[in-house]
Amino acid sequence: MPRLAFDIGFCAQLGKLQGTVREGVFNAWEKFERLTLEQLFKDPGLKLESLKRARDPHIRTIRIDQGTRGVVLAPDSGDMFVLLRVMPHDKAIAWAVKQKATINTVTRAVEIRDIAMLEELTPAYEHLARGTEPEQRLFGKVSDGDLAALGIDGTTLRQARALTSAEQLEVFAPFFPADQREVLEYLAAGFPVQQVWQEVVAVNLAAAEAAAGDPATGSAGTADTSDYATAIHRTPTRIAVVADSDELRDILDKPFAAWRIFLHPSQHKVAYRASYSGSAQVTGGPGTGKTVVALHRVRHLLRHLRDGERILLTTYTNALVTALRAGLAALVHDEELRSRVDISTVDAFAGRVVSTSRRPLRGSEEESRWQQAARATGFTGTPRFLAQEYKHVILAQNLRSLEAYEAADRPGRGSRLPVAARALVWRTVQEFIDRLSADRLRTYLGTCAEAADLLAASAPPYRHIVVDEAQDLHPAQWRLLRAAAPERPDDLFIAGDPHQRIYDSKVSLRALGIKVAGRSTKMRKNYRSTHEILSWSTALLAGRPFSQLADDSRNETLVGYRSALHGTGPVQHAAATDSAELDALADRVRRWTAAGISPGDIGVTTRFNRDVERAIAHLTAAGVPAMKLRADTTGDVDRVRIGTMHSFKGLEFRCVAVIGIDADALPFDKAVTPAEVDRLQHEADLMAERCLLFVACTRARDELYLSWTGRPSRFLVEAGCLTS
Repeated sequence: MPRLAFDIGFCAQLGKLQGTVREGVFNAWEKFERLTLEQLFKDPGLKLESLKRARDPHIRTIRIDQGTRGVVLAPDSGDMFVLLRVMPHDKAIAWAVKQKATINTVTRAVEIRDIAMLEELTPAYEHLARGTEPEQRLFGKVSDGDLAALGIDGTTLRQARALTSAEQLEVFAPFFPADQREVLEYLAAGFPVQQVWQEVVAVNLAAAEAAAGDPATGSAGTADTSDYATAIHRTPTRIAVVADSDELRDILDKPFAAWRIFLHPSQHKVAYRASYSGSAQVTGGPGTGKTVVALHRVRHLLRHLRDGERILLTTYTNALVTALRAGLAALVHDEELRSRVDISTVDAFAGRVVSTSRRPLRGSEEESRWQQAARATGFTGTPRFLAQEYKHVILAQNLRSLEAYEAADRPGRGSRLPVAARALVWRTVQEFIDRLSADRLRTYLGTCAEAADLLAASAPPYRHIVVDEAQDLHPAQWRLLRAAAPERPDDLFIAGDPHQRIYDSKVSLRALGIKVAGRSTKMRKNYRSTHEILSWSTALLAGRPFSQLADDSRNETLVGYRSALHGTGPVQHAAATDSAELDALADRVRRWTAAGISPGDIGVTTRFNRDVERAIAHLTAAGVPAMKLRADTTGDVDRVRIGTMHSFKGLEFRCVAVIGIDADALPFDKAVTPAEVDRLQHEADLMAERCLLFVACTRARDELYLSWTGRPSRFLVEAGCLTS
């Protein structure tokens, strides 16, 4: 019987499709399930038609509804069809006639390329390259044989040989076959041929062999370039065969359900590795799928959990806890199995362990509490110095006595503190802690340290711990997690990105006894944001060092970080007044909704809570449904969500407006230690502010809008991100 599978390009469209179109897709899939091949071609409602002027006779269209067509790959042999795109009638025809399907001679997987656009571009770039020696071109140092071994076919080889710069590759990239594009992007980023084979081709090949049920040779075989039936089954990273109608309903109705079936081979290899000999780590920039990999790892671990064993899935904020809970529910349908996973922030977990009635100290209370302690001991320094010394030295190094504090190094602290002066600081910190205890108060990090002590003296409550957004956890929180699971294979699985560190927690996992050497993977491909948004956002951090999570003596980079998605670049607006900026915001949101974007797919973020309230009031008065982002809010709410940049951490929206990014907001003076007080802390605080803007901008999938009043943030100026 015929089947209709789904290409990843179609799934990328799902959030943009109207409900009637999704229903049309479901109805079309059902016809493929119940009609014979002969009946399909004769069905007047489906209209499975060949196209005049088509560059490939295997590319056809079907009717989805009155004004919408689906573009399908319809091979000559076999009965498996693939839905590639769904578009308005004329756009579907225009796109379909330009496409060509082929089979990669190395991985033997299906590839789709815009052959018409590639043939249009190639002569012009060949002409531009004529004055350049072949060895000086972008791939001049890579032989034809090496390119062929990496799966580059003759058509792509001609185009690759015409390129003289990475910028030219970006022009061609959207039209290349996906696997070949990825190979060329790795080579252009400076990776050697052998590493490209290991990280791209071999991984894709192994995934193809596993999906097709072939022997896992890990080496290329002879490809039958006409056998699409086999090739479709060898393309699990881009083509999904849906098992039943319930699964398809899930995919059509829930964005996460669509993407959970499309783990890239590099992601699948990490998430479903049978076992790690100890703790393991995955890093990568925003949108590289770290959270999805973490959720899949939980799914894998659940399958092998023994009676009585439990898993902790933890992260930094309550909003992310809500997102993780929804993601796991979409991935693991068995409620009883899912109940064996506790999902919470690290701080909430610490509170459960300590089981105390003491109220956590609010951020607004902390400065006055340090002032009270300083007055009691006669300490004349600033409350900020005391708070940072407590956080970055005493708690970070788990110092338990004055003697230990006097002997300790103070890495990362730029303020001198002679040994003779440390006794007074220690007494002041103890005074601070004692006064909190007397008033039935506690700090979050202090609670984590206390909880770690309690767990160290008892049996660990978890068999496995999976950590998302790991970059912002403090050493005291890591000690708690280390004590919560026994040291053995698969104990900790860690996902994070140093470039998104917005809470200035200095940490080295190696120094804390969490060893991931040989069990660390870096993701480089962004699946969320368009290339244009990604390139603009990464410019904010370009050239600045970021310590690795595992080892703070080595730096993490964004080399090779890229997106295969293309769209429009960020839109910027400089307003004369605060009111004018909010008027422009309301206008921008109305444009998005008029274009068919649901309010629930729009996020608005700003630096301060006060601006969140003002934006909600202004949009509501303008007739735009809006609400404050809350930890318990699911993606089903059809209102624009508005929240601070900190609260947007780890979330994503189709369209994002980042407002209020003026010179006074980013960097915010009160969040930055003066250089004359502590030069190193000043630099760390500035970096955290810069990362905050980076995180806010990379929440956007399709469109990014930025606005300010007066002078724009210095971060935009320094990065050259301002448009004229």
